[in-house]
Amino acid sequence: MTQDDTEIIGKNVKDMYGTFMGKVVGTITDIDGSIQSVGVDCGSQGLQQIQHEQLVVQGDVVIFIPRWRLDSQRLIREKQLTLRRLKALIDIVSENDDMKADAEIIHEKYKSKLVTLDETEIEIKSKLDSRLAELDEEIKSAKMLVFDAKVQCKSNEISEATFETVRTCSNGVIERITHETAEIANVKGRIADLEVEAHEMMAPKQNIQESAVSYLDTPGSQIQAILPEAPTEPMAESAPTAESHAPATFPEPPVAEATEGDWLARMEEQ
Repeated sequence: MTQDDTEIIGKNVKDMYGTFMGKVVGTITDIDGSIQSVGVDCGSQGLQQIQHEQLVVQGDVVIFIPRWRLDSQRLIREKQLTLRRLKALIDIVSENDDMKADAEIIHEKYKSKLVTLDETEIEIKSKLDSRLAELDEEIKSAKMLVFDAKVQCKSNEISEATFETVRTCSNGVIERITHETAEIANVKGRIADLEVEAHEMMAPKQNIQESAVSYLDTPGSQIQAILPEAPTEPMAESAPTAESHAPATFPEPPVAEATEGDWLARMEEQ
C-alpha cells in the first residue's frame, strides 16, 4: 500500500452530498498490497465492506461514490469512445475504398463491443430505476416526518423550536435526495442520447438511386408519364344554354372608296 492508502484508516466517511456515513476501520488487501475493500463502521448498520474504487480521499474526509454512478460513467465513457472510433473508421473507408476489406474486421469488433455495451446498459438502467424508486420512498418518509412533527407541535407535544429542528434536518435530507434524483435523470438522458446516436450510425443507409426508387414506388407519388388516350367516340355537342355566350364577331374592315388620285393612276396604267 502507498502512503495515501494507509492514511485512509480512521477517517470519517461521507457521501457526495455531505451526509455522514461512518468511519474507516481497516482495509482488506490483495497479495500485491493493493486495497480491495475498506471496512466502514456505520453504527447500527454494522461494519460495511465498501470497494476501494468507491472511496475518494479529500483532506480529512473520505467521499463515498455510489456504484450506479461509477457503472454509468464507465458505460458512457466506453460507448462514446466506441462510437468515435466507428465514425473514424467509416470516414477512412469513405476516403479510401481499397481499405474496405481490411476495415471490415475492425468494424465487426466495434459492432460486437456495442452489443456488449447494450447488454450492460440494460442492467444499468434497471439499477437506476431501482434507485429512483428508493429515493422516492425516502423523500416520502422525510415529508411524513415533517408533517407528523407539525401535528405534534400543534398538539403541544413538542415545542416550536423542536419542530423547526425537525423541519431543518428533514429539508436537508430532501435536498440531498433531490440532487441525487436530478443527477440520475441527467445520466439517463446521456445514455438515451448515445443510444440514438448508435442506432443512427448502425442503421443501413440507402444510396440516392435506391431512395428515389423507393419514393416513386410509394402510393400516391407516381408520376403520370403517359398521356391520356384520345376518346374513341365523338363527344356529343351540348346544346347551348341560356347562360352560354355567343362567339364574338368582329366587323369586316370597311372598303375604302376610290379617290380621284387612284382613278387617274389606273387610267395612266392602261
